[in-house]
Amino acid sequence: MKTHKIIYSDKSVFKSPTIKNGLKKDSVECIAEETPIAMVFNGISHVVMMGTPDNLEDFAKGFSISENIVSDIEEIYSIEVNRTDVGIEIDINISNEAFNKLKDKRRNLIGRTGCGLCGAESLNQVFNHHNSIQAITQQSVFSAKNISIALNHLSKHQIIQQQTGATHAAALCNQDGKILFVREDVGRHNALDKLIGASYNCDTLNIKNLFIIISSRASYEMIQKAAILKVTLLVAISAPTALAVRLANKLGITLLGFARGKNYNIYTHKERIK
Repeated sequence: MKTHKIIYSDKSVFKSPTIKNGLKKDSVECIAEETPIAMVFNGISHVVMMGTPDNLEDFAKGFSISENIVSDIEEIYSIEVNRTDVGIEIDINISNEAFNKLKDKRRNLIGRTGCGLCGAESLNQVFNHHNSIQAITQQSVFSAKNISIALNHLSKHQIIQQQTGATHAAALCNQDGKILFVREDVGRHNALDKLIGASYNCDTLNIKNLFIIISSRASYEMIQKAAILKVTLLVAISAPTALAVRLANKLGITLLGFARGKNYNIYTHKERIK
């Protein structure tokens, strides 16, 4: 029986029976929310994503940048979050130039949790986006010790995950292994988009000296998003895909996978790890 629900929070509270050591008892459980979130550009609905309803302005900024809807954050004039009976609409006002570009390639899609390709209209559309991304050439160097420090501290920054066990996280870290901030979502792509959006709120960040940890596998979309932010190192707690490894190599990103504590595999550009 449900005892309480928090509308548009990042989680809801339920009363549910549990079995422990063969004994049944009632317990109160936090469950992560999964809410329809519509991105509306200049009054036209573009996409509906299923996601965690928090840090929504960051989500709007990061999605707009990573999906190449705007080429610069200055092309976003305003963001307004509207909560309705059926979900959330984020009204994003962008420049006429960006909106005209969006109309040329506009697609309608429903993005299910963890889906980064839903709605692509052709095979060429899958690859044309990352073909336009410039390869990263700066030769930042990262300490293996400090990467491990960040990995060991990630879990205590995953507040929603601690309470629900159901969200992914993306963390931005400095070269000393300090976690600067974390964004969480039931969708791994959404978590990284939120992190990208949040990074644009910090004018003093020197991105080339920072790295990202993701709590999920590294698919090609995650590499693409990191490249758009111009981050030179992406650390994945789970495995990469073969396409992600090839794309990371092409775009000049150092990719680590199976990263747990002091252990990880280096798949590309190993010269950045000392």
